Amino acid sequence: MLRGTRRSRVSSLEGGLEEEAPPQAAAEPPAYLECPWQTEAAAEQTLLRGIFEIGRDSCDVVLSERTLRWRPIRPERPAGDSKFTLQCKEEFIELQDVFSVKLKRRFSVRQQKSGTLLGFSNRPKSLKILLNPQSHKKEAIQVYHEKVEPLLKLAGIKTDVTITEYEGHAVSLLQECELQGFDGVVCVGGDGSASEVAHALLLRAQKNAGMETDGILSPVRAQLPLGLIPAGSTNVLAHSLHGLPHVVTATLHIIMGHLQQVDVCTFNTMGKLVRFGFSAMFGFGGRTLALAEKYRWMSPSQRRDFAVIKALTKLKPEDCEISFLPFNNSWNIQERSAQGSPDSDYNEQWQTIQGQFLNVSIMAIPCLCSVAPRGLAPNTRLNNGSMALIIARNTSRPEFIKHLKRYASMQNQFNFPFVETYTVEEVRVRPRNRTSGYNPEEEEGSHETASEDGFPWNVDGDLMWAPSEVHVRLHPRLISLYGGTMEEMSDSKETCHCLK
Repeated sequence: MLRGTRRSRVSSLEGGLEEEAPPQAAAEPPAYLECPWQTEAAAEQTLLRGIFEIGRDSCDVVLSERTLRWRPIRPERPAGDSKFTLQCKEEFIELQDVFSVKLKRRFSVRQQKSGTLLGFSNRPKSLKILLNPQSHKKEAIQVYHEKVEPLLKLAGIKTDVTITEYEGHAVSLLQECELQGFDGVVCVGGDGSASEVAHALLLRAQKNAGMETDGILSPVRAQLPLGLIPAGSTNVLAHSLHGLPHVVTATLHIIMGHLQQVDVCTFNTMGKLVRFGFSAMFGFGGRTLALAEKYRWMSPSQRRDFAVIKALTKLKPEDCEISFLPFNNSWNIQERSAQGSPDSDYNEQWQTIQGQFLNVSIMAIPCLCSVAPRGLAPNTRLNNGSMALIIARNTSRPEFIKHLKRYASMQNQFNFPFVETYTVEEVRVRPRNRTSGYNPEEEEGSHETASEDGFPWNVDGDLMWAPSEVHVRLHPRLISLYGGTMEEMSDSKETCHCLK
């Protein structure tokens, strides 16, 4: 059986390939098999050639350095000629798209048991798997064993599986465990789990490089790629990476070794690194998550809907100052980061706005999800070196709800007078009223009593409390994630981009 993928679909030849004649490497084809299609692959070195049975057809099969080509043979018996002729209807698959090969050989008595095995240096051979059993409906373990593990075994990938037991377990584990024997790390869980593992891999990279993480300006890249198997409630990271939160698609991208370099943000407060992440929300987004965390006994969908409704009933703006550095293509971001401190021209680029804001979103990725099919930040890409800063100023509750509802449609959710969007490289958010922090324990009345932990932020679906200003800085292509490019998916005419 030969299975393979081409772009975003799987092509398969069922029934196996049973050898009818031992293929000879680089052998000259018999005269009656000559056909113009051979010239198409003339530039490629032929490794093996022979006649194989595919289904019920006998086929001329040619294995070259980059492709496997086959063409059915049909017998024609004109008067006085009993030879076979070859029909010129070729099929082929590129070897880089082959998912797995099952070899069935029938050896003759005189034939030595040897053959050609194909290897792909860019594909993982050993993976560290982290399962979060608490994600979404607590089905991550089932998803892995039923859908992911069989494919990894079929591809011959060795795995080492750890089930995380508490929040922060992945960080502790990846700081200490030996990773030298692995080609990548795979997280099976939701956005919070995936973000935690990405944070842990980047912390490990800084540690290995002997770097301090306080006030970090130029972090080093993660040394291992990260695979995301969606098993959460929103799966924003996997959705943004693959175009949809599909388990088999994510698994096949990992197996095929498809890598995307992705931008990452650092979140600093009081001069210290809080975490690495991909997106954040302050104000309504942070308050909603703080409420949802309080009602974890509910089902994920009920908890989310309840928290949104409750946060809307207590809708209240934050009085804060937002400073940001606009994105400038003329800057070499990586060179500037390597300098360690911005120069005077760089400082002059900063802009500052003040006022009452209902929500502030800072996103380095598109943040696609079921409630926002175009993305929470549709104009952002995975690795274009910039972040989207989306600000919703104070307005009436009905108008803010209209803005939120627009995310579920194909209309422009930013086409409101109270919504402002910027493309930036850095952002500082400083609450100006230190007594306006949010206390999720308050069920009624105003929120004028500050929480002891500070102000709630939603960072990749995880709740982060910040006592004061938060400085968000973009770091281009800091981590590699297993996945295809959204550009390739958008070029396809197919409506479904899953690999299944």
